[in-house]
Amino acid sequence: MNQRQDAPEIARASALAADLRALFGKLKRRLREQTDFKDLTPTQVAVLLRLEREGPTTVSALARAEGMRSQSMGSTVAPLQAAGLVGGEPDPNDGRQTILSLTEACRKWIGEGRAARNDWLTRNIETKLSPEEQQVLAKGVELLRRLADD
Repeated sequence: MNQRQDAPEIARASALAADLRALFGKLKRRLREQTDFKDLTPTQVAVLLRLEREGPTTVSALARAEGMRSQSMGSTVAPLQAAGLVGGEPDPNDGRQTILSLTEACRKWIGEGRAARNDWLTRNIETKLSPEEQQVLAKGVELLRRLADD
């Protein structure tokens, strides 16, 4: 194909990309509304999710992973500890460091938040989409998965 014939396809793909970004942003905000984030900052939420995903670690390792200075990460983690969301134990290999991990209360809170978001999305799919539309959505999810997979 020549450039003239490709232009409409490129324009359509660009418009779809812009629409998807806007839609995903809106969906993310709506899902976030379903969870009580206890006035946590986005960085604090990221730290909790990293600890959940990757397991216990030190402030220094968290700082590296999040692209922050250790002192800044310490300031981020301190309120999480004070709120009972993160606990710490001395590092058995280096007594100067503390190994941070999620508390059971935090794990429960994260699970409840996920359940609330899933319930909200399930209810909306069931009430706003017909069975045929739900099938179309399922096919769309597969296409989106292909876009997201490397």
